[in-house]
Amino acid sequence: MSAASDPVPLLPLIIVPKRHADSRGWFGETFHDKRLRDLGIACTFVQDNQSRSIRKGTLRGFHFQKPPAAQAKLISVSHGRILDVAVDIRRNSPTYGRNVSADLSSDNGRQLFVPTGFAHGFVTLEDDVSVLYKVSDYYAPSGEGGIRWDDPDINFPWPLPGADIILSERDERLPFLADLESPFPYDGNPLTELPVFDLR
Repeated sequence: MSAASDPVPLLPLIIVPKRHADSRGWFGETFHDKRLRDLGIACTFVQDNQSRSIRKGTLRGFHFQKPPAAQAKLISVSHGRILDVAVDIRRNSPTYGRNVSADLSSDNGRQLFVPTGFAHGFVTLEDDVSVLYKVSDYYAPSGEGGIRWDDPDINFPWPLPGADIILSERDERLPFLADLESPFPYDGNPLTELPVFDLR
């Protein structure tokens, strides 16, 4: 069963999984269904995705997938470091267009959960970065949606100048927020600061 029919948290949140370290390195559980459900993440993840970005400044986003194949995402970094961003695109939300962000890296082990109703994007802060995504519905090309990374209504303060940003042709052509007809309803919960759930 996909997340389209499962309850999910209404807002983004950060998870810090526990790691067991010794002289060899560390071991950690990067996904534990019961612990996530205890946090309110009750969706079923059905697909794992991975991206590799060779150069610092590679920007992917802002992306989302439309209902009935809307995707909640759990993002983590297996190598390198990113600045990860979620943007509220729930129509009639008082925080529509606002965003939250998190520094995710293979060193800090943090994960960002992005529920449906939010567009997602990130920029790599180092060369050679690998990002892992767990998603709650299967990829549906017909449901792809997105918003320009430099949209003035979002006005996200990317940490690199525009001249250093590397984009795909698709992302260069994404529309502005003002032109978006959002398929996501507002659920009564405005975007707040990112809560952090430290499981260590």
